[in-house]
Formats: sequence, C-alpha cells, structure tokens
Amino acid sequence: MKYVPKSAAKKFQNGPTASGWEWPVGDKDIDIAEATVNGDYPESGFVVNEECKELLYIISGEGTFVTKNNSVKLQPGDQVLIDKGELFRYENATELVLLAACAPAWRPEQHKEIPKLNSKN
Repeated sequence: MKYVPKSAAKKFQNGPTASGWEWPVGDKDIDIAEATVNGDYPESGFVVNEECKELLYIISGEGTFVTKNNSVKLQPGDQVLIDKGELFRYENATELVLLAACAPAWRPEQHKEIPKLNSKN
C-alpha cells in the first residue's frame, strides 16, 4: 500500500483555462489527477498523450469533449476513456472538474499540444 495525503498534492497549470492537482504516488504504471477546465483547452488545436491512456470521471460542471471524429456533452457522472495517441480537446467548459487516471503514469514530456490538424494527424 502507498498512502498519499491530500497535503502532498502538487498544483499544476496548463495554460489559462486548465489547472488542478496531482498526487505523487511514485508508481510508473498508474497515476491520478484532479483537473478543472474553464473555457476551451487547449485554446486552439488539440492535445495528445503519446504514451498513456486516460480514464476521465466527471465530478461537476459541464463542457464538450471533442476528438477528430466525435464530440460529446459532458455531465457529472460521465466517464471517457482516451486511448494513447488520440487527439482531444475541451470546448465551452464551465467549472468542469474531473478526475483523470493515467496508465502508464502521466509525464509532462509525453503530453503534446497539436496547434492544428494536417495530413499527418
């Protein structure tokens, strides 16, 4: 067992519209973060996690989750599974609070912003 108290959580900021808390579990296979999105994230284009899947659980708020081929309106209690390499974004988020579990554990260098789509994306 590994216990990580709330007091050990580390604040993060992803641009002007996304922020949250990460817990330093120290496990390479899985981690979790709580994020809040207000507005569009990223502000333009998409983001991608090149090495991990993300399982999102929507705690509160609302917004639209968009991929290259689909979009869904998010509500509290919804879940979204994002495959590694899948381009995504949030639009029109209003106090959208979510838990994001990543496997393997998320690392900043594998999270990329894709400013606009081209023939390779």
